[in-house]
Amino acid sequence: MTYTHNAEILRLPQVIAKTGLSRTTIYNRISDGLFPKPVNLGPRAVGWLNHEVNDWIDAMADQRDSGGLR
Repeated sequence: MTYTHNAEILRLPQVIAKTGLSRTTIYNRISDGLFPKPVNLGPRAVGWLNHEVNDWIDAMADQRDSGGLR
């Protein structure tokens, strides 16, 4: 998939601050397919696309509002 828009990359501390989740919870949810996968930035660096994290936050709010998250 190619992104043609201006995609902002968030590093882990930013994702933690934005979601309120811990590092362990983020990686557990990635493993479970419940959180966006990171983008490989280099041999020892990853980041997340800001819009994907925002979409995840919106989905959590939608689940809350529809009674789907317990």
